[in-house]
Amino acid sequence: MCVSLTSLISRLLAAALLTFTGTAQALTAADALLLATGDNDERIALMSQLSAGDDAQAHALIRALGEDRVRIQEETVLIANDEQAVDAVSGAPVRLTDMAEDASVNNRLRGAIEVALAGVDVLRGTPDQQLAAARILQRGAFDDPQLSQLPLLQRALAQPKLSDETQQLLLLASAAVALQSDDVAVRLDAARKLGEAKRAVVRPLLLQAQASELDEGVQKTLKASLAAVDRALLFSNVLAQLFTGVSLGSILLLAALGLAITYGLMGVINMAHGELIMIGAYATWLVHVAFRQWLPDFFDLYLWVAMPVAFLTSALVGVLMERCVIRFLYGRPLETLLATWGISLVLMQTVRTLFGAQNVGVENPGWMSGSVLLMGNLSLPWNRILIIIFTIAVLLGVALLISKTRLGLFVRGVTQNRPIAACMGVNTARVDTYAFALGSGVAGLAGCALSQIGNVGPDLGQNYIVDSFMVVVLGGVGQLAGTVYAALGLGVLNKFIEGWAGAVLAKIAVLIFIIIFIQKRPQGIFAMKGRSAQS
Repeated sequence: MCVSLTSLISRLLAAALLTFTGTAQALTAADALLLATGDNDERIALMSQLSAGDDAQAHALIRALGEDRVRIQEETVLIANDEQAVDAVSGAPVRLTDMAEDASVNNRLRGAIEVALAGVDVLRGTPDQQLAAARILQRGAFDDPQLSQLPLLQRALAQPKLSDETQQLLLLASAAVALQSDDVAVRLDAARKLGEAKRAVVRPLLLQAQASELDEGVQKTLKASLAAVDRALLFSNVLAQLFTGVSLGSILLLAALGLAITYGLMGVINMAHGELIMIGAYATWLVHVAFRQWLPDFFDLYLWVAMPVAFLTSALVGVLMERCVIRFLYGRPLETLLATWGISLVLMQTVRTLFGAQNVGVENPGWMSGSVLLMGNLSLPWNRILIIIFTIAVLLGVALLISKTRLGLFVRGVTQNRPIAACMGVNTARVDTYAFALGSGVAGLAGCALSQIGNVGPDLGQNYIVDSFMVVVLGGVGQLAGTVYAALGLGVLNKFIEGWAGAVLAKIAVLIFIIIFIQKRPQGIFAMKGRSAQS
């Protein structure tokens, strides 16, 4: 008897707990009719109650209401699917007649449906559905905070396997809602949590709460939280500008690195350098198209194939340029400039003829998509991060090739004293070809990288040729280290001035800075050393 009484009490407690948490709420015919035809306030209240329960029929009715698939036929609520329909309560098939009427849904009710479905998904959905639902709940809590949402948010936060981002969104939403509480301690805790988040999205909410708060303690906490958010935003903005500047500098460095070899080491003013970048970008696009069409299962690997293809394609075009035209113009800079400018026009028109004048898009592989979120509000795109890493790798490769290999020794020897190098048995003509091919291939790698952050078109290289020459001249002709400092310095300087004065004035200010710097130090940041500096 004692065992039976204990069992009975346990069952009663379990039933009470289910009723208290809302999981025992089931859809009735009266509830379905009220949800479809009732007053908006009644419908929204019932919707909140049903969404917190576990009844699948209720959730299906709410979802169908948001999709305009609810019909009322002879006081029966139906969920329509094409030409068929089922009873919203029993799920039994029902034939639609001409007497069926649509359930009316206005904008206010649609917003409530979205929040109700988000409540369903955040409690029972997949991790991706939970994240999307948390974003909706946070947006609703910030736009129109309702204290009645707090139990749902607390229940969602109590789940054991939430992702960090989902949990953070729900915490912010619950804190925003808790600011409406009559309990001073609850409002204090909410104000403190919003300040700890240090996100831009909480700032308007803190300002609004500060304007209406009467308690001095909460007012003081809101003020301190607002100051903490402002400090975090200022710091993250500086970091964002610095990252953007370094990203722009890395792109300038990639574009100028090949020119630092052909112009800095060989003295060739190559006005077709931008078109070599463009050829590398188009080579990447062709590999991208080939993988998309013939190897879709391996699409994420296309960039690993595109990099050597872009390098070799641009290097081959560079070899043809050097062997057919430039080799006859060494020591004649004006003629070289005019000849390479003509080559650039030929290359652009050839690309327009082959691929059309319209820009083409290159899709990022999956591992380059998305971004990294730092400090709650600083988002760093993966494609920019990986381009910076790629630039460092290319720079190290070129530096090692020039300083540690036999080819690099020959290039440095020919650059410093061509007659003596020839007397020592060095084939200077072949070294010139190899060096020009290397510089052209690096330009192709720059085009491969640029294809990942923008569209590819025949005029792509024209956007970087002037900046590339400025970087090489500012850094010091023939100095790879100077090219690095100049590229990064110009990128960071340009972005900081752009944030203060705009893009056009930033370009003008950078150009004025370069002119003044070259006037004061014509040799650039690093002066060339050795016999070549004296010639």
